[in-house]
Amino acid sequence: MSEQQKQIDAHNQATNEFIELANKMVNEHGFDRNLVSAAMMAASGVYATFIAAGNQGFLAENGVEKVASMYKNNLVYIQKRKKEDLEAQGLKPKPMAEIQGDAENPTSTDGDKD
Repeated sequence: MSEQQKQIDAHNQATNEFIELANKMVNEHGFDRNLVSAAMMAASGVYATFIAAGNQGFLAENGVEKVASMYKNNLVYIQKRKKEDLEAQGLKPKPMAEIQGDAENPTSTDGDKD
């Protein structure tokens, strides 16, 4: 197995483990799925900041734009694959133009508000 394939397999395993944890939080712990989705995005942002800047730093505006762009590119790829998978199953994919509800910035866990 090539090193690239090992990385792909590890990425897929990690992704699936995060999804399993999210499903467990919804199905076994009763968390709202929108809250879990927002929490996963927040955790991703916190971790991306840590990887780029460590515990003592933060992302400058350019860094925020870079992470947001990477997130957007990944989401576009995921949606393309989702559409292809649905079509391969003989289904007609239904694009959803908007997320239900308003997008809001969550309040921080330490009591501060944006």
